[in-house]
Amino acid sequence: MTGPDDRAGEVPYETHGGGGDGRGDGVPGSPGLHSERTRLAWVRTGAAMAACGLGAAGIALRHHVPAGSAPFAVAILAGAILLVRTGVRYREVERALREGRPLDHRLDAALAWLGGLALAGGALAIVLILAGRP
Repeated sequence: MTGPDDRAGEVPYETHGGGGDGRGDGVPGSPGLHSERTRLAWVRTGAAMAACGLGAAGIALRHHVPAGSAPFAVAILAGAILLVRTGVRYREVERALREGRPLDHRLDAALAWLGGLALAGGALAIVLILAGRP
């Protein structure tokens, strides 16, 4: 049985990340890889949103529906902003984890929703426009 004195020389670790032993990854206060995985998820979201918007705008223009490409331009812009904000967001997450304070994700979530709704609305509009053509 171990007592409190058996751990006297050890450095205290946060219980984030690491290999499942509850001690982190060796750096006091280290959050592990959570913020890196979150950063990569936002990169995937922004890149996919911008790419889908670009492809859908190309389809709209190819079918001679230039007004239908406006919502896709919004999605492209939202995806690009998410990609640009990735570095800033990563630093904010790291700082918040180290300081133990909550993080405000409302702007990024609103951008993701805006881009997603623009893609869905634009796709619906294109389908309805093309379905009404002879």
